[in-house]
Amino acid sequence: MNYQSAKPYFYGTGRRKSSIARVRVYPGTGAITINGRDIDDYFGLDTLKLIVRQPFGATATEGKFDIVCTVVGGGVSGQAGAIRHGLSRALLQADEAFRPALKKAGFLTRDPRMKERKKYGLKAARRASQFSKR
Repeated sequence: MNYQSAKPYFYGTGRRKSSIARVRVYPGTGAITINGRDIDDYFGLDTLKLIVRQPFGATATEGKFDIVCTVVGGGVSGQAGAIRHGLSRALLQADEAFRPALKKAGFLTRDPRMKERKKYGLKAARRASQFSKR
């Protein structure tokens, strides 16, 4: 679906691990577009599609909004979590009454777990080379 910038929408930024999702929520029929592709094309696993749709279940708004989102970075699981986070924030802009339900489900909390950076002198973030006595 091609949306013009003139059409009103609600916006939310979602993050998880190293993924960042920019989510726009339009009043509509429930279509979800991710990076220009349908959700069924973008995510292969049903569990990931379920994660993205969870905020609708918590707020009982299935089929009332269309989602258009751009997501970059990370893997598929992190991207699904980032979209869920951004969607929850966008739904809050649509109606502040959704806050208790979304908060209780834990969708408004950003998951900060990221891969720790590699340190110099080590093989990985904390993995040192094997000690040699001789």
